[in-house]
Amino acid sequence: MTAEQANSTRWTEIELLPDWEEEFYHVYTAKKFGKWVMLKTLRPEFKDSPEHQAMIEREFDARYNLAHPNIVMVNDFEDIPGIGRCIITDDVYGLSLRKLIDQGKVTQHHIDQLTHQLVSALGYIEANHIAHHPITADTILFTENIENLKLIDVGYEQRPSLTPCDVKDDIYNYGLVLKEALEASGIDNYTLNYIARKCLDPNPKRRFKTVDALRLAIDGRSSSTVLMGLLLMLIGIIGLLVPIMILK
Repeated sequence: MTAEQANSTRWTEIELLPDWEEEFYHVYTAKKFGKWVMLKTLRPEFKDSPEHQAMIEREFDARYNLAHPNIVMVNDFEDIPGIGRCIITDDVYGLSLRKLIDQGKVTQHHIDQLTHQLVSALGYIEANHIAHHPITADTILFTENIENLKLIDVGYEQRPSLTPCDVKDDIYNYGLVLKEALEASGIDNYTLNYIARKCLDPNPKRRFKTVDALRLAIDGRSSSTVLMGLLLMLIGIIGLLVPIMILK
């Protein structure tokens, strides 16, 4: 079998996905040895640019080691006949949050995913210092059938640390997504509406400082409440130990 025949057997049903196009990339769906995957490659006008070639390589390096159930996983980086160098990811066919909002199909299930799975994914990104494109309703996908939340277009560079501005931007963008989803769903949840407003406060100093603080608020807790609980537990332990020490 020739190399050309081997490639034609490996890659089949390659199809461009116009709805998934990005500023610098084309996105395709394809089968690799019969398994559906997605391909992300530089647009033709950027393929010969060393700057953009380095960009897609950095994105692959940043995303390859990510392992979170709500982030689309990267599998490989290779040359595809007729397309070029591609980042290969899991296939994640479904509807974006943007389409669900536009179609008036946002449900309590989607809101629950946004308040738990999405926040978990943001915490993971923050902990791993992954610089990424803004989180929007277009980059949040709900998979077909089980409607599991998946973040797409996540991570283009891993840094030694993220700046406070990076974290503030994530929290602000999360507030935009949550507010829009709540309005589209018609669900009137006082706590979540308050959280969305706090994320979007015009004064950044009044927003949540970290994703952990955001998570605590969603869970109905706060850092001060947690600290008070730990303090009371410590006092209780001391109360139990003091009589024992006196008896000795």
